Amino acid sequence: MNKFQAHDGLNISYMVDDFCDPWRQPEYLLLLHAAMGNAQRWYAWVPALARDFRVIRMELRGHGASDQPSVDQPFSLQDLVNDTRELLDHLGVKQVHLVGNSAGGYVSQQFAIQHPTRVKTLELYGSTPGVKHSHALTWLPLVKQKGLRNFLAETIHERFDSTADPALVHWFLDQAGSNDPAFIERFVSHMCTHDFMEELRQIHCPTMIVAAGKEQIGHAGAYRDMQQRIAGSQLFMVDTAGHNICDGYAAHCLNLLQQFLRSNGYPKGGT
Repeated sequence: MNKFQAHDGLNISYMVDDFCDPWRQPEYLLLLHAAMGNAQRWYAWVPALARDFRVIRMELRGHGASDQPSVDQPFSLQDLVNDTRELLDHLGVKQVHLVGNSAGGYVSQQFAIQHPTRVKTLELYGSTPGVKHSHALTWLPLVKQKGLRNFLAETIHERFDSTADPALVHWFLDQAGSNDPAFIERFVSHMCTHDFMEELRQIHCPTMIVAAGKEQIGHAGAYRDMQQRIAGSQLFMVDTAGHNICDGYAAHCLNLLQQFLRSNGYPKGGT
């Protein structure tokens, strides 16, 4: 795990994995995790991807080993976009393949809108343009009443279906439930102010959208609206109501990513 200092002094953690053939000059692929997640959530993806790409995993501020903004420091989606840009600058990376899961996808969408020349391809998993029209705000009083882990356990059907490995679900609950409830309340409250659907028309890179076909946290219809606004984008639906497709259907989601990258000519000269 490495860290760099963002413009406001917070330390942001990240990892870089590269198991490419040593005579190649691989391209960079950046993974941005979901809310309440961290870099470890991509454990099933990295081994395969790191054979073809230098894989960067950034931990969003307030998550994992990244610093958490204090109560008197501002926090916004724009801060997360800025962190992403500053990380790439820190690493000397001009362009990336950008993969975002859920809230990490909000960051990815905005990064592609604001910095279009730095994104080669965009891959979004379970990620609408913000969650202004979701029921996420109703979570907050329940989290205060029950505690974060207990709340997640009682609403786990929104995230995993019956096919999920119970050990995976338990691991997820331990990981996600260990977050600071006060910061997660702040994070969710802010994300619920965002709906940037119309801004998606500004995305012009090759884009793939993958979503749960019976989505319960966002709404499945939003993904078709996204496809209509991002010219040339491809939409794939996973037949589940569980929002956490990157966890519960990791192999399938990874396969879709690899197929999409290959269809667009990546990795260049690779396997």
